[in-house]
Amino acid sequence: MMKAYWIAHVDVADAEQYTQYTSRGPAAFAKYGGRFLARGGRSIALEGGPARERNVVIEFDSYEQAVACFESKEYQDAKAHREGVAQAQIIIVEGLAP
Repeated sequence: MMKAYWIAHVDVADAEQYTQYTSRGPAAFAKYGGRFLARGGRSIALEGGPARERNVVIEFDSYEQAVACFESKEYQDAKAHREGVAQAQIIIVEGLAP
């Protein structure tokens, strides 16, 4: 089975309120086997415009697990705390065969 990667590019308008999302989201990721590979940290946009404020990469054992995590009640509840305080682009991409 090929791994999948949840890639999020986020601009945060209200950092204090955003912590309500970041404190809830990891439980959903863990439930679906997600492992943080990058969370915040330094980044640079080399092409295509400015980098977002936060960039996150989460590895899942499969594409289906990553999608199920996004669609889960746990994640949707966490996501509700991000809405209105951050702009996010979330992409799930399937990895290469080992």
